[in-house]
Amino acid sequence: MSIARVALDVPVPFLFDYHAEHVTHDDIGARVIVPFGRNKSSGNRTERQVIGIIVEVCEESSITRDKLKPIIRILRDMPTLSPEWLALAQFCANYYQKPIGEVMLSCLPPRLRTDRPLPAPEQRFRLARPATEILAMLPERALQKRALVAQLANANISEVAHAALEPRVRALLRELVKAGDVIIDEPPRSDSGFIASHPLTLEQTTVINAIRETSGKFAVHLLFGITGSGKTEIYLHLIAQTLASGRQVLVLIPEIALTPALQTAFTTRFPGARIAIQHSAMSENERTRGWLDAQRGRADIVVGTRLAAFVPLANPGLVVVDEEQDASFKQQDGLRYNARDIAIYRASTAGIPILLVSATPSLESYQHALTQRYRLHRLSIRAHAEAKLPAVRLIDTRQHAPKHGLCAPIAEAIATRLTRGEQTLVFLNRRGYAPVLSCPACAWISSCPDCSAHLVVHLAEKRLRCHHCGHAENVPRHCPQCGNVDLQPLGRGTQRLESSLAERFPGARLLRIDADSTRSRGSLEAMLDEVHQGRADILIGTQILSKGHHFENLTLVAVLNADAGLFAADYRASERLFAQLEQVAGRAGRASLPGEVWVQTRFPGHPLYQALASHDYAGFAQSVLKERRQADFPPFVFEAALRAESETQEHALAFLQNALAIAPENQDDVTVFQPVPMALPRLARMERVQVVMQSPSRPRLQNFLRAWNSSMYGLPAKGVRWHFDIDPTEF
Repeated sequence: MSIARVALDVPVPFLFDYHAEHVTHDDIGARVIVPFGRNKSSGNRTERQVIGIIVEVCEESSITRDKLKPIIRILRDMPTLSPEWLALAQFCANYYQKPIGEVMLSCLPPRLRTDRPLPAPEQRFRLARPATEILAMLPERALQKRALVAQLANANISEVAHAALEPRVRALLRELVKAGDVIIDEPPRSDSGFIASHPLTLEQTTVINAIRETSGKFAVHLLFGITGSGKTEIYLHLIAQTLASGRQVLVLIPEIALTPALQTAFTTRFPGARIAIQHSAMSENERTRGWLDAQRGRADIVVGTRLAAFVPLANPGLVVVDEEQDASFKQQDGLRYNARDIAIYRASTAGIPILLVSATPSLESYQHALTQRYRLHRLSIRAHAEAKLPAVRLIDTRQHAPKHGLCAPIAEAIATRLTRGEQTLVFLNRRGYAPVLSCPACAWISSCPDCSAHLVVHLAEKRLRCHHCGHAENVPRHCPQCGNVDLQPLGRGTQRLESSLAERFPGARLLRIDADSTRSRGSLEAMLDEVHQGRADILIGTQILSKGHHFENLTLVAVLNADAGLFAADYRASERLFAQLEQVAGRAGRASLPGEVWVQTRFPGHPLYQALASHDYAGFAQSVLKERRQADFPPFVFEAALRAESETQEHALAFLQNALAIAPENQDDVTVFQPVPMALPRLARMERVQVVMQSPSRPRLQNFLRAWNSSMYGLPAKGVRWHFDIDPTEF
């Protein structure tokens, strides 16, 4: 009798032994159903059945055989997870100090964490013999079936697509297949190759040739190019070479909003490639089908957000991380991984090149490039022959006081664009109507009952919403503290800005693009199409519009409320603000029309704005890196945090004090700071406290964390949730 060691999605750092009659080493990586614990919702407290993954198969167990439970069923509905994928999960468990079972199960699509039937692979249907012969055998009254045969005579069709269009199509296809009139094929890969769009610049050609030299071996390339310099074109050419060699490509992007444009580019430029999309807004069937296609080698290009970092590839050849600096690549709950770092690890173990792409690289990546750990490739001119970087103008709000959020010079600049028939982007990275509702009589403000944050006014739906925990409530008719009915919104969000712009420019066609207006499926694509078709004059947008979009008629970007990010306590705030402003500035003047960027600020002389005015990322980065080195901040030290959450701060602090008491005594060049509340100390009714650690050596910090983590599971933690966050980006 063999013993299967199974990883389960439970917060304990070990595997669970089960016996099975027919399990073999070939079953390592298979999903299984096993009994575990008790079903508390059941009256008779029967055992729960859970999904696990077989990690090892052996002959002996530390558990006596009479106490070993049997595997209920091995799920053989998909190929087993490869040794490379299992090794990736083990690396994440070790590095991020997380139980292996939690890692493995969280890295699977939700459908694969259940025993529900998996979606069938996409199928193509073609006629088994000439349509005339089939039609001759079909009754005249079988109108739908005859129409389907006629359609199949013109082209192969997809079952998935037609099932969406016509509920009866799936059944009709099955009947035709059963009768032998239709044959099922897997979707073939076309040999139509790569369609080039326009000649490359000399810079682009040089970079492509340099990266191609590392084809088939591991190397990290940092592609640092100004906005509009054709960075996407470079990796499209590299993808073409990879596909031509019969290998797969993984492309990571930071936001779902960037998916439609990139998917269109891939389908247009690679008409024969099979493309799998992966992000959290997809249906379970779509996401699972794409994941399985990649695993089986049936997807040539996998495009997705950070969760796509764990999609298995049968034959990887290239990894691309677009906008590599983006904070969205860092997962902030559960397995707190950085998808960019996972991608680098995957490229390393697969022995393939990885391309990190950005106009404003993260300081970690840029420092690695300066020290030649990464290979640096620069693009200093825009790809469009007539396009130039936009001129940046800093408007001092002490001299030009904003009216309804907009100062007079910017209002005049917008009016000029309207007269010329050009487009304007007004950038305000704050959605909603106003950031807070206030009572002028007693100074009450709308605060979230569950967080250390304010409730944001969403006037269209007459709701107050917390953008941290999701709490929502109706806008009160009067002040809940003093009864005053004259409540006033303070500050300005995109919804309020839209209203004021509509009043100021009554003839303009306004389009607000933010997380609220693009909530429904397909809405973002429809809005972007409106922009490209010239049916919008003024765009009001948040960070959704700050990168990855090419609007040829957009010549003015107006940035409001940029100063909010200048003096934040987070040492990464200036890096993020510069990246955001440089990215949104890059939306202007990307074609033949010259662009301008106007920034409202009370501090026009600030070094960050001066660097922005000259588009000098390198100078800005060198200055901030110097400050980081002096202050002992990353990338010159490595950080981790032990965090505790509880209903009371005292309880969370007590837990961390107990944890510090069992920390390894030999700290070996690791600095451990005292417990402090987090920057947002209360979130979703939980008080949050943390202990931060730093070390100039990553291996030493990891050794310290590993020793500490192994003893943490024996620490009493009633009423406390705790976790380690490695390489944290939020404090």
